[in-house]
Amino acid sequence: MTVVLVTGGAGYIGSHACKALASHGVTPVTYDSLIHGHREVVKWGPLEVGDVGDADLLAAVMRRWKPEAVMHFAGLIAVGESVREPAAYYRANLAASVTLLDVMRHAGVNTMVFSSSAAVYGAPERLPVAEDAPLAPTSPYGRSKLMVEQMLADHGAAYGLKWAALRYFNACGADSAGETGENHEPETHLIPRALMAAAGDIPYLDLFGTDYPTDDGTCVRDYVHVADLAEMHVAALAHLAAGRASGAFNLGTGHGWSNRQIIAAVERVTGAPVPLRLAGRRPGDPPVLVADPNRAEAELGASARHTDLDAIVESAWSWYRRHRR
Repeated sequence: MTVVLVTGGAGYIGSHACKALASHGVTPVTYDSLIHGHREVVKWGPLEVGDVGDADLLAAVMRRWKPEAVMHFAGLIAVGESVREPAAYYRANLAASVTLLDVMRHAGVNTMVFSSSAAVYGAPERLPVAEDAPLAPTSPYGRSKLMVEQMLADHGAAYGLKWAALRYFNACGADSAGETGENHEPETHLIPRALMAAAGDIPYLDLFGTDYPTDDGTCVRDYVHVADLAEMHVAALAHLAAGRASGAFNLGTGHGWSNRQIIAAVERVTGAPVPLRLAGRRPGDPPVLVADPNRAEAELGASARHTDLDAIVESAWSWYRRHRR
């Protein structure tokens, strides 16, 4: 492939994917509304500013650049917000994806790598979580991701769409060269918020739940470095281009760290304490969520390389220090 359209390519994971595509000789065409994305991280290909729900503009971009595939990152990502504002999530994540698939079909583009989420599993019954686990999302965010996965499967059966739904666990870290990193507004993720608290940019970090049935009472999550995620997207694209089977793949490491372990790593890396405010459990947060990454490793040939927690936090801290507001 020579050209790939990357929706949401000015965002955190999308921009890392654009860099990975370029390193493999593919031109990434970023399509982003810039409402949540950042123009300055579009460095490896052209930028087209637009909303995925704008069918006419999207079709014009397809005609202009003639992409051979789409990586679809665009959408809303905050679980709690999705509970308060479900209509926005179904509009941005589901309705816009309907439009994108329609435009792709009319343009003759029949390959998509989709940014899905471990939220499709809800509170899993077995750990680590494999792709054949029950799909029982507990939020509109998770349900919107699962509905898009179901659409992809239906489009594959009816129209021959080749697709991969990549179910991320917890994306973390930043580009080692400092060219792109995590910059959400508002920021809700644990590692950057812990860094903000250590730097004194917020008064404290809310620690949600200290009475879970885990070793230290806090939630355990599987953290996968964003650079590894980006390479896994390129691997999924190559998998589909080679004519292999469509499907869903977990992207994780198979290992979990607790919230308190993350906080301790932030304190080691920054050399500063992380002030905490102990808060109650958030509804829908399972005690442990860890991926079984075997399918991605076996079928995509993709696995996590950045697995040292302090090094992951250091990459995020390096980015944050350079881009503090």
